[in-house]
Amino acid sequence: MTARLKDVASRAGVSVKTVSNVVNNKPYVKPETRQRVEAAVKELGYRPNIAARQLKRGRSGFIGLVVPEFETPYFAELASRIWAEAERHGYTTLLNLTGADPKLERSAFQGVGNQLIDGLIFSPQALSGPQIIERTEALPMVMLGEQPVPTGLDHVAIDSVRAARKATDHLLARGHRRIGAIGLSTGRGTSLQRAEGYRQALRAAGIPIDQELAVGVPSYSRRAGHAAMNRLLCLPEPPTAVFCFNDAMAVGAIRACYEAGISVPREMAVAGIDDIPEGRYITPSLTTVSPDLEFLARETIRLLLRRIEAVASDDTPPGVDISVPWRLTIRESTGGAGS
Repeated sequence: MTARLKDVASRAGVSVKTVSNVVNNKPYVKPETRQRVEAAVKELGYRPNIAARQLKRGRSGFIGLVVPEFETPYFAELASRIWAEAERHGYTTLLNLTGADPKLERSAFQGVGNQLIDGLIFSPQALSGPQIIERTEALPMVMLGEQPVPTGLDHVAIDSVRAARKATDHLLARGHRRIGAIGLSTGRGTSLQRAEGYRQALRAAGIPIDQELAVGVPSYSRRAGHAAMNRLLCLPEPPTAVFCFNDAMAVGAIRACYEAGISVPREMAVAGIDDIPEGRYITPSLTTVSPDLEFLARETIRLLLRRIEAVASDDTPPGVDISVPWRLTIRESTGGAGS
């Protein structure tokens, strides 16, 4: 039988109100009383009824997470971190995959199907800033990713220009002067920013931009990275290093080199961005830009809960733009440790 508040109160010899104060971490409880109640909670295996608590506050206890896909491992790991952080605050996360379809993205932020959620975390790929600002639904929302964000909305993202420049600078520091880029894509804010960081690094090093070395892709997948690397290897003068705009494409690129008999990193250095788990265990292990996903999840949920609380007080807090910390992790694919 599931333990109730009154069962805990009876075991601890206190009132139901005192147990409620302890469970809700209210400050006005004597330390010895709190210790007694916590011991009873643990002994009886009591768990708060989160659903009842949310209904009492006029909320569903659900938030939505809208991402384009799960084929890219980054989004799967991101969803896992956000789910865990939301759970820690008593919320359940509902997932919506859009496939980067503009109609599905528009439905996500305009409120279609949102009657059951208290807030939305939205990572768009197809819609632009002006299209997003047309939203008519007053649902609390936090945006993720590199697309331009309208004024007044909360936004959490990595600085992709700086991150891409750092990865390209690393390849330059290894002595490479003919450096390819895999990941050009129309409509992706990620592509525009990472391409800019790549070009900034080359210009700062006095290296002319060779458009032949920057390859477009239909998706940010292993297959796309594999095909793009094969195109680069077929050039009369192939690059000696490649920066891929995400790790999934970098994994595909490394496979293409292996099939062509090209040694990584001796004949071709490869770097990516995202630090997906797969990149740590392939051979050679992948040099990458590692974003702090724990920070990203924590700040995203904090901002969303701030928006949800503001609805109850009829308040409209100003938009906040948060940059996610990151670091360059050097591994074997560019001649790092163990190569």
